Amino acid sequence: MANLLYLVHRMPYPPNKGDKVRSYHLLRHLTARHRVFVGTFVDDPEDEAHVETLRGLCAGLFVARLQPRRARVASLAGLLTGDALTLHYYRHAGLRRWVAQTVQRENLAATVVFSSSMAQYAQAHPELPMLVDFVDVDSAKWADYAPRHRWPLSWLYRREGRRLLACERAVAAQARRSFFATEKEAALFRQRAPECAGRVEAMDNGVDTDYFSGDAARASPFQAGELPIVFTGAMDYWPNVDAVTWFAAEVLPRLREARPQLRLHIVGRSPTAEVRALAASPGVVVSGTVPDVRPYLQHAAVVVAPLRLARGVQNKILEAMAMGRPVVAASACVEALTAEPGREILDAATADEYLRCIELLLQAPDRAAAIGQAGRVHVQRAYTWPAHLAVLDRQLAALRPAAPGPAPARALNQEPVA
Repeated sequence: MANLLYLVHRMPYPPNKGDKVRSYHLLRHLTARHRVFVGTFVDDPEDEAHVETLRGLCAGLFVARLQPRRARVASLAGLLTGDALTLHYYRHAGLRRWVAQTVQRENLAATVVFSSSMAQYAQAHPELPMLVDFVDVDSAKWADYAPRHRWPLSWLYRREGRRLLACERAVAAQARRSFFATEKEAALFRQRAPECAGRVEAMDNGVDTDYFSGDAARASPFQAGELPIVFTGAMDYWPNVDAVTWFAAEVLPRLREARPQLRLHIVGRSPTAEVRALAASPGVVVSGTVPDVRPYLQHAAVVVAPLRLARGVQNKILEAMAMGRPVVAASACVEALTAEPGREILDAATADEYLRCIELLLQAPDRAAAIGQAGRVHVQRAYTWPAHLAVLDRQLAALRPAAPGPAPARALNQEPVA
């Protein structure tokens, strides 16, 4: 057992969106073996109700409030300093002080960083070994955004891609080990940061197949007689917004020509105005936040993930597969998985391909059921959290263990700060 510092850009509880699912399971994995001190941000007022639950999972906790609008304004300081705007977005004096106090008071063995934006706090203490879960190559994400936006956002996104890549390379150069959610992302980073190639590896996502499983007693949330197609995800995340607006415009009307009872259900928290406006279109239902996504997945005829700007393994896809539902996903998303296209999942890249795949599933319920079941079997075998997170254990075991220190001082267990 060792004392570890865990720095994560968004409060890792509750695990109700993609990055929080990964950061939560990483936290639970660490706390099963070590005493973990967590420094994090809360950017959703609803999450503040869960601070005490999170506190019970760790040895020490500091949660800083992050107001997205104010943080976006503050991030513009990067235009003057030449830094990536992301670094200023997550810059907080209170968290920096807490990290310094924790390093001073606790006999820490290492720092585990979740997302490159949080490494700035660990880099101030180079005496501590640093392990970094980049998850995805975020600099590439910003570069991908640029051509899909007009100036000045296109210029800003290109700049952020360049500046953030410089930051990622500096972080990886200092880290003992860097992890990415797929081998494809790890290979991309090795290509962009060849000086760090020997210390980069994949640490895949997982899924809790006991939680995400069918239940005959689980009631359907859909109206009788409708044919539900489901998309799940945080609906203030631009790639998700882009996915559903594109699908609603390019695929859904053609599907409904032959099947007017078909409905696209967009299930996820914080839908933007653009997403809410889709509810005015025939055949679109925007649910917003729901207490449990599993009824929507279990009773869906088809689950779709038409992400055009996807990076890494998508938890929404793993969860739908774990529920035994047939999934039609973007080819780029399927390429990130070990699942076999055509047998365990269907892939599509164009509107015509989505139309063809969905019609195939709707016309052949037995085949749809077989694909759904094969998908569940695959994630049960290939996507367990303990198996994937074991790569982190090997790196921690290679470090000199530190004996547990005293119980954390109350000053280290602060409530959210302004």
